[in-house]
Amino acid sequence: MTLPEWLAPLPGSAAMRAADAATIEAGTPGLALMERAGSGLAMLANHIIPEGPIAVVCGKGNNGGDGFVAARLLHGAGREVRVFTTAAREDSQGDAAENLARLSEQPRPFDLQSLDGCAGVIDAMLGTGVTGEPRGAVARAIRILTASGLPVVACDIPSGVDADTGAVPDPDTVVHAVATVTFAGAKPGLWIAPGKGCAGAVHVVDIGVRADRDAIVGLITDDEVLEALPSRAAESTKFTAGHVVVAGGSRGLTGAVCLAAEGAMRAGAGYVIACVPASLEAIFEVKLTEVMTRALPDDGGTLVPRAAGPIVEAVTARGGVLVLGGGVGRTDGALACVREVALTSPRPLVLDADGLAAFAKDADALAARSAPTILTPHTGELARLLGRTSDEVELTRLASAREVALRSGAIVVLKGDDTLVVDPGGPVAVSEGGAPGLATAGTGDVLAGVVGACLAAGLEPWHAACAAVRAHLLAGRRAASPHGPDGVVASDIVAALPGAIASARYAGRQ
Repeated sequence: MTLPEWLAPLPGSAAMRAADAATIEAGTPGLALMERAGSGLAMLANHIIPEGPIAVVCGKGNNGGDGFVAARLLHGAGREVRVFTTAAREDSQGDAAENLARLSEQPRPFDLQSLDGCAGVIDAMLGTGVTGEPRGAVARAIRILTASGLPVVACDIPSGVDADTGAVPDPDTVVHAVATVTFAGAKPGLWIAPGKGCAGAVHVVDIGVRADRDAIVGLITDDEVLEALPSRAAESTKFTAGHVVVAGGSRGLTGAVCLAAEGAMRAGAGYVIACVPASLEAIFEVKLTEVMTRALPDDGGTLVPRAAGPIVEAVTARGGVLVLGGGVGRTDGALACVREVALTSPRPLVLDADGLAAFAKDADALAARSAPTILTPHTGELARLLGRTSDEVELTRLASAREVALRSGAIVVLKGDDTLVVDPGGPVAVSEGGAPGLATAGTGDVLAGVVGACLAAGLEPWHAACAAVRAHLLAGRRAASPHGPDGVVASDIVAALPGAIASARYAGRQ
């Protein structure tokens, strides 16, 4: 599978093993690759820990070999270095054993006193090919290292993080680094939570190995993802610019529909209809100047099953995209309405927020849909789809999102600083994050509207979801730029969308 150009490949452990082997077969010795890796590691460690003794804690594999190289080079540069190992000397093999032999002083076993007087640590214990929770001497070393509070520079991947998924099998036994030096390309686990939170600043060192673009996970860092969004031309009409229907709302939760509808319009949709409870329609008429409203049957401000037919009619009349579920609440009637609409509408669907609760423990039912489906859950909503706890999902975000995508046949946009866009059986895009202003109520509703607008613009569904995630992120950054992230509210994101999208398009044409 070849990723689009607007994704930076995040090669997994198998891809990196293959790339290393190909490089060695082409004539570059493994010792040379390890020397380059250790050199990059030493340079960053020297910068982050500018003075004082550095402890280098090494495991038995090539990750430990990189640590041995770094220790030798730091010592040669005049730094005080203490080298420790979590394995027996004879456990090191091949290039790692060769670099162990080149040390002027042999490593000592790691124990409780090993870090006394040290200024920082290099973690070279577990490499990218290791899965499962750390055990034995490595687990003990990680706990000691964590208790010390010293700054840690990780080699390739923090020990205890799954390089392919970002999963942390044991949250109590994982290295929390201030920086990670990784080689040839960043690994998925460095950008996907909870591993992302353990990696610190990620630095990629070129060691002469090229992992090809045939990866299944990529990082959205290029604004080119937005260039496929069409711009309005002289011959455009409000319908050709994109038709989005937003359905939901209930008493006390009218804002969700408003934010989704406004997000869709600001992301380019030319015609938006809000299908809302009849008893609350006047509120939406006041709030939404540019959006048409359609009154639906309700009971005390909450949608009822009889509202399903009018919603399906509204979205099929002009071939629109349906954004469903925001603010709909969790009454039996509202959830029954959502479920009927989702399973009978022949149009593309973005299912969000409370609407996802209609399929709690039953994501498989969505596989019966014939039109494209995009789910936009946060961690708790994805957990309800799976019948698990939020904590369980948070520790296995990628695996959990993949499971829902495969079971439902839908694209899953799992929201977070590392928002994941998972195609069932296909590629995964990861947002680079870095917009803390988005951590406020209502921004998820905005995102749902933007996804709807990108779908209505004619983008292929997975591309539409990726484009929406990028536009939403850029708007979050732009909204925070005047005063910082703490005072950002969701309507600020809506207001920032047009400028963020226009700037990204303009930059891409330079």
